[in-house]
Amino acid sequence: MKLKYILGILLLSITFNQINAQDSSKVLQSVASTYVLDQYYKLNLKVFQADSTPEDVDNIFELFTNDFTYVHPQYGGVYTREDLYNGYMRNQKNGGYDGSVVDIQVENKIVGLNAIAVSKRFIKKEDGKIVAGEAQMALFEFKKGKIFRIYEYW
Repeated sequence: MKLKYILGILLLSITFNQINAQDSSKVLQSVASTYVLDQYYKLNLKVFQADSTPEDVDNIFELFTNDFTYVHPQYGGVYTREDLYNGYMRNQKNGGYDGSVVDIQVENKIVGLNAIAVSKRFIKKEDGKIVAGEAQMALFEFKKGKIFRIYEYW
């Protein structure tokens, strides 16, 4: 009879340790995804400046998986990694990154399993004044520690 109780307690102990290990893994994954997201916005802010370089763009793309896609229905739909890279480089070459974006304010993050929903706004320099742009929503999906897909909902 005592053996049944001891085995029961041992089984419960093993089960709770497994649950804790899984929870720890999810927490670490969430922390890693949040770090990658923060780097994405930091590196984009650097690219948006007038003195940014092609290497700055390359640094952003190091955060993406090889099969990354960017989805922005308002601006034409689905873009491959290569499409988006070429767009960044074209904007940089044409002077589209002129320093008018002075910050990217992330107002809220909802962290889920391999995904983060973000509410953010661009802080811009307009007519000599600093103004906050409209709130925008994006969903980031992650795979193996990198950004797999971005959906823009603005």
